[in-house]
Amino acid sequence: MREEAEIRTIALGIQREEITEYHVYTQLAKICKDPHNAGTLRKVGEAEKKHAAFWQSKTGVRIKPDRFRVFTTVLTARVLGLSFTLKQMEKNEGTASKRYLALTEQFPELLSISLEEAEHEKELLSMLNEERLQYAGSIVLGLNDALVELTGALAGFTLALGETRTISMAGLVTGISAAFSMGASEYLSCKADNDPRAVKSALYTGTAYIITVMLLILPFLLIPNKYAALGITLAAAVFIIFLFNYYLAIAKDLDFKRRFGEMTLISLAVAALSFAVGWALKNVLGVDG
Repeated sequence: MREEAEIRTIALGIQREEITEYHVYTQLAKICKDPHNAGTLRKVGEAEKKHAAFWQSKTGVRIKPDRFRVFTTVLTARVLGLSFTLKQMEKNEGTASKRYLALTEQFPELLSISLEEAEHEKELLSMLNEERLQYAGSIVLGLNDALVELTGALAGFTLALGETRTISMAGLVTGISAAFSMGASEYLSCKADNDPRAVKSALYTGTAYIITVMLLILPFLLIPNKYAALGITLAAAVFIIFLFNYYLAIAKDLDFKRRFGEMTLISLAVAALSFAVGWALKNVLGVDG
């Protein structure tokens, strides 16, 4: 049997969670473009407000929401999307229904609230179908090809060419040309499959490619030492791989470790091979760099 002080501490914590989540869902509803999804968020938010009132009746304390958490959660939704944000909330905090079930011995009325929370969680997860996730395959295609091809090309250019400005110019020409080529290839591939989303798929692929190109070439534009620039570019490539795979792992319930390890290994292996090719060509052709 839990001590009364421990139960009160838990109750106060849950009360703060509930009132905070009321504000989170209310703010998310305001930025949600889909009317149905916005209505679902408002409905869940009102339920959280009702649950907070239930706990206030037990604790006798009025608790303010965690404003910082509200701000950061809404900011995350604006930047990374609603699907990622709701999935992250679910994974990081655990489900509210389970928290309620753990206290049903002390508060028997929590059983019905727990069932209501479980139903709301199903509603939230069922509405996750954002455009950016529908085009995840196109983004992966652009991102993966840019990381593999450009890290390899920059590694080869670092040995074969001289100054960082020359390397960055060669990288930009290669990268931008490849971005257009990848976008066109994705468009033709989708058109061949009679996919009505061909244009958007091509735009997502090309945009993902060109953004990755800019990030990878930036060190060569800022740092005069080409080997230091290459090292930072490779580190940036691993970081981009980490961020994108973490995003997909949360938003689409994918295996993060396997995808991250596989993509990192391929990118770095291609870079190492290209570095060796650049060294070999430099010596065979007698190019000074």
